Amino acid sequence: MAFSKTGLLAASLVALLAAAGCNSTRLSSMDTQPAPLPAAPAGTVTSGQLPPPSTPGAAGASQFPAAPQQQTQVAALPADGGAAAANAPDITATSVAGVWSASVSGQSCKVATPQTKFGQGFRAGPLRCPAPIDGVKSWNVAGKQLTLFDEAGAPLARLYSSGEGRFDGQTSNGLPISLNR
Repeated sequence: MAFSKTGLLAASLVALLAAAGCNSTRLSSMDTQPAPLPAAPAGTVTSGQLPPPSTPGAAGASQFPAAPQQQTQVAALPADGGAAAANAPDITATSVAGVWSASVSGQSCKVATPQTKFGQGFRAGPLRCPAPIDGVKSWNVAGKQLTLFDEAGAPLARLYSSGEGRFDGQTSNGLPISLNR
C-alpha cells in the first residue's frame, strides 16, 4: 500500500488535532464540586409548661365562625331497597361492563368495570374517587342489583338501574352514589 504525501499529511494533521483535544481545559470545569454551603444557625431550645386548653364556650372560642345550623339533606334508598329496587329492571354483566362517571355525595370520578374475573365477580378500577369508592376492587350483578366490593370482598355499595345507562344507590355507610355513562 502506498501513501501519498497528501494522505500522510492529512492523517498526521488529524492525529495532532485529536491529541490537542485531549489536553483541552474546557471540560475540566465539569469535574469540580460546588463549594459547601455555610451551616444554618441552630438557635436555642427552651422547655416549659404549655397553658391549659381552653374550654368550649370560653372567650377564645369566638375566634372561629359559628358552625352551620342547617342540616344538608341528601336522597338515599331505604335499607330494603324500597320502590327503586322493586321497579328496577334485571341487569347483566354485559350491561354494566365499561367506564362509568360516578358521583358520590356530589364528588365526581370514574369507575372502570371490565369483565375480567376477580374475587366475587369482576375486577373494578376506581379512578381518583373519594372514599369509600376509592377502595372498590370488584363488582358483580345479581338480578336487579349491582354490588361494588372492597379488597376483602365486603360490599361497599349497592345500586339499581334507574334508566338507560344509569345506576343509583348508596354506599355501605349510607352515602348516595350514582353511575352514568
